[in-house]
Amino acid sequence: MSTPEERLAGIGRSLPAVVAPVAAYVPAVRTGNLVYTSGQLPMVEGELAATGKVGADVDADSAKELAAVCALNALAAVKAEIGDLGNVRRVVKVVGFVASAPDFTGQPGVINGASELLGEVFGDAGVHARSAVGVAVLPLDAPVEVELVVETS
Repeated sequence: MSTPEERLAGIGRSLPAVVAPVAAYVPAVRTGNLVYTSGQLPMVEGELAATGKVGADVDADSAKELAAVCALNALAAVKAEIGDLGNVRRVVKVVGFVASAPDFTGQPGVINGASELLGEVFGDAGVHARSAVGVAVLPLDAPVEVELVVETS
């Protein structure tokens, strides 16, 4: 059986370094067998991969990929907290925020980028409850933000 990181490599992805917080918080907190991540932006090598509103400045397909980047950043935070993604028993909840143009209603499709990535990495254990919320603006003018709750062994 392959590890979560081997499955990531199999789809051409790898875990980035943990993104440094942009305010007064930590990337992840463990309590009991649950790990909660802070909201993760689509940061790549310390920079936002895109800015603006989905449905105006950023198209839905690009935003879906940005949601996958957010999920990768969240997984990096989880790994830093628990040491090994192989200790993830299941993804419990995903919350996705989409900075949306006023007439954009495709938030669920955008957050599918995170959900689909988690399914590829964890299989059945990646199936989760989820919220996909449209908002007026996100920190640093990011188009997407994703947070996770995972259960660990």
